[in-house]
Amino acid sequence: MKQFYTLLFLLATYLTFGQINKNEYDYFVQFNGNQLSKKVSVGEILNHPIITKYGSKKPDLDFAKYTSVIQLDQKITIHGKFSDSIPYYQVTIPVKNREAVKQLIIQEFGANTKNDSAENAIKDFGKYAVFNPKGKNKTLAWNDNYLVILELTQRTPYSNQYDTYKSDSTEVGYEETKVMIEPIEETRIETVSPPAVEERVVETSIMIDAPTEEVSAPYNDTQNYTPSAEYTIQEAAFNLKQAEKLSEIVKLLFENGFTAPSSEKINANADISSWINYSSAMTSLYSVYNYPMAIFGGYDKFLPMQKNFENFIKGINLDFYFDSNNARVEEVIEYSQEFAEIMGKITNRKINKNVFNYFPAQKPLGYMSYHINTKAALEKFPSLTADIFQSPKLLKEDITIITDLISTIVDEEATATLFDGDLSAFLYGFKEVEVVTKSYDYDENYAEVVKDKKIKKSIPLFSLIFTSTHPTFADKLIQLGIRKKMLVQKDNYYIITGTKEYGDVFIRKDKDVVVVSNTLEYFGTEYGTFTKEAKNDLKKNYMFAKLNIAELIQAYSKSEEAKLEEVSKLNRVSEQFSDVTMEAPKKMINNKLNFALKLNALKSDKNIILQTLDLAEEIIAK
Repeated sequence: MKQFYTLLFLLATYLTFGQINKNEYDYFVQFNGNQLSKKVSVGEILNHPIITKYGSKKPDLDFAKYTSVIQLDQKITIHGKFSDSIPYYQVTIPVKNREAVKQLIIQEFGANTKNDSAENAIKDFGKYAVFNPKGKNKTLAWNDNYLVILELTQRTPYSNQYDTYKSDSTEVGYEETKVMIEPIEETRIETVSPPAVEERVVETSIMIDAPTEEVSAPYNDTQNYTPSAEYTIQEAAFNLKQAEKLSEIVKLLFENGFTAPSSEKINANADISSWINYSSAMTSLYSVYNYPMAIFGGYDKFLPMQKNFENFIKGINLDFYFDSNNARVEEVIEYSQEFAEIMGKITNRKINKNVFNYFPAQKPLGYMSYHINTKAALEKFPSLTADIFQSPKLLKEDITIITDLISTIVDEEATATLFDGDLSAFLYGFKEVEVVTKSYDYDENYAEVVKDKKIKKSIPLFSLIFTSTHPTFADKLIQLGIRKKMLVQKDNYYIITGTKEYGDVFIRKDKDVVVVSNTLEYFGTEYGTFTKEAKNDLKKNYMFAKLNIAELIQAYSKSEEAKLEEVSKLNRVSEQFSDVTMEAPKKMINNKLNFALKLNALKSDKNIILQTLDLAEEIIAK
């Protein structure tokens, strides 16, 4: 039976690490050094004065010792799995030569010293070398071209006696560990003494570091038995099995020539590209809330099944770009075919043109405009809920009874008119006003006294605009506010009563448009240059936002809130960067929805990474 499990373990290991399937990863991160090196020298970044100054104070962050070993103009990858029977992560680093790696490990870990045990020595297997850091369940292996850092991340099955987690893996070796789970009276000093542990290490012939001091007996002749004894023994057995796995995996990776991992999900044009399997991520999250729900009546059976999530989102990419005039992050969400069609309808909304009557004529300090089809979202909500919560305990046919009832009671078309899907927010500037705040004090009888206090302060001038095409709801809500003395009508708008932290905040309703603001200065019926610019951006995007850094800092510097010591630093930032933009296109390509965040620079004489480091050095020096 033991031989059978051993063969099964080797087969599982080969299928996982045998380099025959390059895309079966739960996550993959790739630093495209070959791409970034075309724009800026990585060595120039690491040797920047602010980096070297910080590194000199913290020897562990001295990057110079790594640049002499690593090929920074090649691809560095991090990948792994947390949903597999052998969860792991692996870092693959291209290196300049084998000897340089050896010397670095000797320097960092003190390997091969005269007083060290054999377990702390570098082991040379001809085609590759291996080092196991003492007391850690990880391996460093390398050849002439690559350094691999590999760690198995499966937790000890015995770490929580109340845990409902049970591994279905055949390679953990439960047969051997079960033999050691005996009644307390039989588990005495003789059965767990250090010699017995040492003998076990010899029998397994493990080439991975498994120091005996980590597996020492939890008690001796002078101590009473402790409840942790059994756990310590079983943890030791588990660690030994992990060491066996690491040894076999490293052998599979290097014995026939190492092949660097790759993934078709990675964007080779990005400077840094990453991808995560959404379903696998939800599997990991599921294990967190599964346990507390399980101990309270087994309600975990009715929670969303992790496998159901892959029917909606396949994966998420996060890519980073660093150019001379901007730095940007792009998020790409890949949906299933069915869900992509739904999202396409939700994001493809024709904007209510009346909202543009309340867009400012001139460019504000910042704004965000978001437009979705709420009717399409409400129509698809019942079927999506049924798919997410489908499980062996709740069949889709059972859930549809509830969702059909909700769909019958709720009129999606009428509900969607309460908020049609147009939402815009603007920041215009700052203004010094006299506002009323509440102060709290105590009288001579120690009773709390609340007083209104008038102070002068700079407040942000803003507005929030949304649409509601319901024929009566908004008007009735306003009338309710008047009756409850929460609103006071003045001309064609309604002032919100109560605290005046942000001046007089009012509500105005004009046909389908509802405006919440604390200023009347920026509304007009004529379109200006900004409105035309915003219209063009929103034709192709369902969401667009922009923050004008220079104008924002200039306006804030003139306010009473700004401190003198901050102004010079803020002005320096405004001289370096122009704005930050966010956009999400309406159009989906290959079932993928994009989102981009971009920082734009005013200068382009050097890469934006170096510009940012120069700016940080200046600000710190002041």
